[in-house]
Amino acid sequence: MREDRIITEVGTNEWQVVVFTLGDQSFAINVDKTREILRWTGVRPVPQSHPAMLGITTVRGEVIPLIDLRIYLNITPTVSKEQSKVIVTEFNQMKLGFVVDGVERIYRIHSEELDATLTGTFLGENVLYVIKRDDRNILLLDFERIVQVVNPQLADQYQMDSAKIQSVISELGDPDQYRILVVEDSPLIRKMIQDVLGKGGFHNVEVVSHGKAAWDRLCDEDGAFDLVITDIEMPKMDGLSLTKRIKEDECLRNIPVIVFSSIMADDIKRKAQSVGADGHITKPEIEQLIVQVSELLKSREDKGKKYDGTTSLG
Repeated sequence: MREDRIITEVGTNEWQVVVFTLGDQSFAINVDKTREILRWTGVRPVPQSHPAMLGITTVRGEVIPLIDLRIYLNITPTVSKEQSKVIVTEFNQMKLGFVVDGVERIYRIHSEELDATLTGTFLGENVLYVIKRDDRNILLLDFERIVQVVNPQLADQYQMDSAKIQSVISELGDPDQYRILVVEDSPLIRKMIQDVLGKGGFHNVEVVSHGKAAWDRLCDEDGAFDLVITDIEMPKMDGLSLTKRIKEDECLRNIPVIVFSSIMADDIKRKAQSVGADGHITKPEIEQLIVQVSELLKSREDKGKKYDGTTSLG
């Protein structure tokens, strides 16, 4: 699986997805979230779990949960359980397997191929985008949301004690003096980031769903932001391309950028560093996010480089 991946250059807005099938519909998952594809592994049931949580299995000595996407999405399988495939994934600092009918191939896609016009309405909350490819529609799922629905306790990872937040930001003065731009395509994660920033007193926060919208806001006359938090995989312009543009712009390069993503393998971290990201944090390290936000804002303030939207900081 790893050997078949297509190498893409940083800042090209290109990435890869694994296309798989559930019933007669095609779906996709980012290659950087996948580790391997297996035949049916067998399963040991877990009592009092979500219906889609089949149980646990052992893969290369590690115990991982198995989630049947057909049960979760209420799709009738086209193959028996023994003929099913298991996509072993790793994101948000956890490994788990998704059970599917079959796995097709890896596609190289461009961010502009992601259509979000029906997201949250006709497509429901589990689908982030439609990928239009080869005269068909491939649905890109919100896997972070699916995992949290199956295991609601995982949402606790995105919580932080209010007293600890206050101690972290105590040297900043009034947090509302800072404007923060959050760039995140998942509505669930957007709200979580806003909530934890709000607990820290950061209420001057604007959220957008993709890198192109963020770039447009940064270029607006009133787009004077003190810090950017961005996801990586997004439509129209991904987070690495956005970061690269910010750091190459004479007037914007001193705005701190934190890459906050579920796919923070070593190669992704190196890519984030190569485009000039000031921080890179793996979801769900929400506590570390607040620490980095505070440290970067304090450092920028100490250097007297608070961006005013008109003066070059280069």
